[in-house]
Amino acid sequence: MTMTFWTAATPNGWKISIMLEELKEAGVALPEVEVRTVNLLGGEQFSDEFTAVNPNQKIPALQHGDMNLMESGAILQYLGEAYPSPLLPLDDGKWDVLAWLFWQVANLGPVFGNKLSNTRYMTDVDDVLKSHPLELFNKEALRLLSVLSNKLGDTPYICGDTFTIADIASYPWVRGWKWSKIDITGFPNVMAWVDRIRARPGVDRGLKYGIAEDEVDGWSKETKAQYAKLGASMASNQKLRTVQ
Repeated sequence: MTMTFWTAATPNGWKISIMLEELKEAGVALPEVEVRTVNLLGGEQFSDEFTAVNPNQKIPALQHGDMNLMESGAILQYLGEAYPSPLLPLDDGKWDVLAWLFWQVANLGPVFGNKLSNTRYMTDVDDVLKSHPLELFNKEALRLLSVLSNKLGDTPYICGDTFTIADIASYPWVRGWKWSKIDITGFPNVMAWVDRIRARPGVDRGLKYGIAEDEVDGWSKETKAQYAKLGASMASNQKLRTVQ
């Protein structure tokens, strides 16, 4: 039963591509996966074909048989349960992992995303008007990094000695700290965690979905300009749209 993965080269898209590659690393026999790259700048997320899979019109999305799945956190949990591996424990440790998965979805992702949007993308908003949200989201991002640092403690991964979907969910957002201008250097635990995860072969392959291999860890000026254009388009009040 073929699996179709709809994605783009963004943190939420990389969550799922990393998960797929880490399942392979864990020895899981996945079905054939068709990867469909969604051109966000071209508006393909608003197409009838994609909307039929994800009514929220945002990547990622996953089709598996007759099932359509949206929301990165839900997809991570689905894959973890459908294909058992250490990435989602089957014992009571599962609840710690899921709690930190939901923590990322409800806290880390939105705050880092809002800080990024105000820092890089909201080009049609006066700097004076952006000063408050910039300070607000930066302070909250640093608070969340402190929470993450405390949770890591002396352990290599968020939920202990084992790499799980909790790490997969948070890592793509934190790794882009230079782009969002959120300074993680005051949190050695977090910096070591970022480096530790980046060294994983499955993560390395997952980050290469939708981007040139030589730009995985550093974008060219052209790619930065493309992402800035995409972000500005998505952040502009003038270009907001409703589901048709």
